[in-house]
Amino acid sequence: MRFAQDIDSDVKNSLSNLSHVLGVESNAVKSGFGDSIVEQLLVTHASVQNNSEDPTKKEGRVVCELVVTEEMLNGGGNIHGGCSALLIDMCSSLCLMVYQPGMHVSQSLNIVYHSPATLGETLRIVNTTMTVGARAMSARTEIWSATKHRLVASGVHIKMRPSGPKL
Repeated sequence: MRFAQDIDSDVKNSLSNLSHVLGVESNAVKSGFGDSIVEQLLVTHASVQNNSEDPTKKEGRVVCELVVTEEMLNGGGNIHGGCSALLIDMCSSLCLMVYQPGMHVSQSLNIVYHSPATLGETLRIVNTTMTVGARAMSARTEIWSATKHRLVASGVHIKMRPSGPKL
């Protein structure tokens, strides 16, 4: 895996074991939804850098790759919309974790499907933080077919800190 120099060593260690970060237990008796897909993700880049639009602000960026396998396809032979949603959810969460470690829960996930990806295509999933505040944060994700050089899906994921117990 390749990491930018400004990534904290704890984050590097965490990203080195994606199964743990994303809640996938390799020795679990029963696997969870999407575990085998998440296990195939490869983080090729992770950084926190100056925002290109406003250099006084920082932005997190994480790029992941994986190859489309049969378990990711719908009946028509294209990547299933639910699989695209899973990838956007997981990879944008990694991006937000790189920028601001800690526990966060999903508030909203909006997806646009642009073109199909088929068996054997290599997907490049590019994630960038948009805003990070005290309570809410958002990231944008683009799933690109590196094989066919076209946009497959894009999304915006908004997450927030979980509320505490109210007793």
